[in-house]
Amino acid sequence: MTAKILIVDDEPGIRNLISAYLKKEGYQVFEAIDGPAAVKVARLVKPDLIILDIMLPGMDGLEVLNQIRRESQVYVIFLTARTEETDKIVGLSVGGDDYLTKPFSPRELVARVKAALRRLQTPGAGAAILVTKHLRLDPDSRQAWLQDEPLSLTFMEFNLLQSLMEHRGQVLNRDQLLENVWGQDYYGETRVVDVHVGHLRQKLGSRFISTVRGVGYRLEDSLD
Repeated sequence: MTAKILIVDDEPGIRNLISAYLKKEGYQVFEAIDGPAAVKVARLVKPDLIILDIMLPGMDGLEVLNQIRRESQVYVIFLTARTEETDKIVGLSVGGDDYLTKPFSPRELVARVKAALRRLQTPGAGAAILVTKHLRLDPDSRQAWLQDEPLSLTFMEFNLLQSLMEHRGQVLNRDQLLENVWGQDYYGETRVVDVHVGHLRQKLGSRFISTVRGVGYRLEDSLD
């Protein structure tokens, strides 16, 4: 099935450029020129991936994603003209999965899209259910539970939790988590790991994931 991608940007030149590259790769492309339109189109077409500019008229990209996240865990790549590290991380802190700073290479954006869609489309292939004392995760159905209560996780949050549960009790550094969760072909900011770990802590409770200063992160939940 052809992947559906929504491009949200108020600059026609950027939309046209991205659209041309993605259509050349065979993707089904939809466009929105502002925040309110983006929310409407996302609800209507249910895209597999959204390329979302942060600076939008009417409603900025952060608020757009905030509204979309109430209904969908779609993969989101932010586009931002802001170069400050804090601005990039703020975008991810509201639930974005990746970001690219303007001006950007269309080929790099397409590579990010392809890598994300490969991860999204990779089946669980009969992977074993992971269980600790308080957590349970089913890779095939992509469902997770905390004390038998279902967790609402984004795509990357789920993969991050899966990696931590597969290596329960072990310390995983940023590079290991990037490779396990984002893949070997990810060349973005390593701080993305910290942001998503923060999201998981909000949903699980801080006691489940510990920080080993200067090294990485470790899942602390026992097996009994």
